[in-house]
Amino acid sequence: MASPHRSLHHRPPSRLRTSLAACTAEGAAAEVVSACCGGAALTGWALHLGMSAKLVGLVGALPVVAQVLQLAGAFLTARFGHRRTALAAIALSRQAFLPLALLPLLPLGPDGRRALLLVAAGAHHGLGIVANNAWNAWMGELVPARARGRYFGRRTALCTVAGGACALLAGLALDRGGRGDGAGLVLQLLALLACVAGAASVALMARQHAGPARREPARWMFAAAVRPLRDPRARRVLAYAVAWNGACGLSAPFFGLYLLRDLGTGYALLAAQGAGLAAAKIASAAGWGRLVDRAGARRVLLVCSAGLAVSPWAWIASGPGRLWPLALETALGGVLLGGQGVASFALPLQVAPARERPFYLAAVAGAGGAAFALTSAAGGALADAAGGWPLRSLLVGGAVLRLGAVAAAWALPVDGAAAAPASAPVADEPVRAAA
Repeated sequence: MASPHRSLHHRPPSRLRTSLAACTAEGAAAEVVSACCGGAALTGWALHLGMSAKLVGLVGALPVVAQVLQLAGAFLTARFGHRRTALAAIALSRQAFLPLALLPLLPLGPDGRRALLLVAAGAHHGLGIVANNAWNAWMGELVPARARGRYFGRRTALCTVAGGACALLAGLALDRGGRGDGAGLVLQLLALLACVAGAASVALMARQHAGPARREPARWMFAAAVRPLRDPRARRVLAYAVAWNGACGLSAPFFGLYLLRDLGTGYALLAAQGAGLAAAKIASAAGWGRLVDRAGARRVLLVCSAGLAVSPWAWIASGPGRLWPLALETALGGVLLGGQGVASFALPLQVAPARERPFYLAAVAGAGGAAFALTSAAGGALADAAGGWPLRSLLVGGAVLRLGAVAAAWALPVDGAAAAPASAPVADEPVRAAA
């Protein structure tokens, strides 16, 4: 009997085209959810509810810290199938902010409201990570191997248009709402919009096809969970994930607070910086995808990691009334982040065997999330203990740690041959049509 991986690639072109088009539209809706629940909106919630610098950093770190749940996602994916797991987890994740939309109706004091934000953000990102593991394995089967770079490069470009525009509008709305009750109303409306867009994204995901689900035995799942640790190629990818995320965790959760507090900007500029990154990704994502297909993910990761090691120094050089280094870094850093994102997605797919793919993806993401959690906790403790101490020192530490990530990128495994079997036709035309 043909494997699910093979049968998926033998689908009629029209069915594959429908799935890929729905996948692209779902990604755009997901970016709307992210813009309304993360970035400036999430920082706005934390400041509106009176959180300390340490808690602001914790809230900002949740999207990456939640990666430690990847292993749980891998077990659920192996047990119930990637499509069912992804749909259930995403449906719950993208409604997690509904209680915040109804916050004035809830009998909660200040501490209770802050706790609710932590629970809602934790559930949103935690369930999203469980879904992400299943979704990655699903995409590994759905998108032909030879076309992954091109398709995901174009999908990334189109999705960031929606995310960047929505984030900018959210920032402008927050600035117009001010810091009092007006900001609270804007935040509640954004949470409600996130729930509506989340429901639409689940409907679009349900239109995507998948091969027959396979329930793996428990003994095999436990053996597969430790296999990445025994695979020399996977261990190098794990080392890079730890080095890169550990370097980013020290300072990245505090970027929003650094802009708003130390540089004295508003939410609109914070959102504009995110929109600028999105624009740079849009301009470069398709090109990076083609380069990953031709030159390999390792080379792209090495180049992008080396360039991004310089990025924190532009933040350090910025100050009140002197934001041109930040503008320059937004443009160049966005291009490099686009390549780093496409290559980081492609490399584990190249290293992982098809059947064990969820566990390889879980190991890489979980290791990175744990490293990010440790360094962000250290950064939060330093920021909280120092009170009004400038956050610039955390940026210096993050810049130094990124040099270690460059060394880890140099040691990454050389890309092998494409994973698609020679007998499996690659439907390039449906991929191009969907993108």
